[in-house]
Parts: sequence; structure tokens; C-alpha cells
Amino acid sequence: MSDPALGSVDPRGLRFNAGVTAVVLAAVVLTDSVWLLAAQAAVFGVGAVAGLRFSPYGVLFRTLVAPRLGPPAHREAEAPPRFAQGVGLAFAVVGVAGFAAGLTWLGVAATALAWVAAFLNAAFGFCMGCETYLLIRRVLPISKGVTA
Repeated sequence: MSDPALGSVDPRGLRFNAGVTAVVLAAVVLTDSVWLLAAQAAVFGVGAVAGLRFSPYGVLFRTLVAPRLGPPAHREAEAPPRFAQGVGLAFAVVGVAGFAAGLTWLGVAATALAWVAAFLNAAFGFCMGCETYLLIRRVLPISKGVTA
């Protein structure tokens, strides 16, 4: 695929990130920790805004895991998983708001939904946010000259 600097990512890193995210979100559901969910929201925010290469879990993968694996067989476009990070951020913000407002059920529900998405990506390589991004792109194509 294209050069990493031009917007492509190692799909193994995406699954690693999803695995770490699933563990963190499971811990949030078990502990009702608003602070842990806020930290995960920050991770989602960095991935969505600055890019996956700057995401803390992406840095961990790139520095600790990827050197032991060798080069990936292929690379994937960065835009769909970045969009997925934004969706994760939205669920995390709703969860933080729920916990902070004393609506524990809302915090747990939002976190659990995000956990399902992270688990599906980690375990099966199915990225719900990425699929949503691709569906949106098919329904509402972006005009030429604008990059996603």
C-alpha cells in the first residue's frame, strides 16, 4: 500500500490497539472508574485528532511489538480507523458524562458498547467504526480534491 507517512497503518497494530482498549474498557465496566474512562477517552482523542501514529497504544506497538514481528504483509488506509477512534471518543465522553452525573447505568452502557466494538476488532479483525466510515463514504462521497 502507501507509505506510512502518507496515511497507511499496519493492521496488526490496529488489532493490538483494540486489544489494549478492550482490556481498559473491561476494567472500566468492572470498576465504574470515571478516571480510567477519561484516560481512554484521551487515548481515543489523540488517535482521532493527531493520528494513529501518535496514539499511546500505537507508540507502544511501534516501539515494543512491531520490531519483533517484521514488516507487515500489507498496510491499510488510516482514515477508517481514525474515524473509529472518533466514534470511540464519542462513546467514552458519553460514558464519562454518565459516571460524572451519577448515572452509572449510562456510563456502563456507553463503555460496554465501546468494549464490544474493541473486542470485535481485537478478536476477529472486524472494525465497526471502520465499516461505518466506509458505508458513510459510499452514501456521501467526498468531492474531488478533498482528502479524508
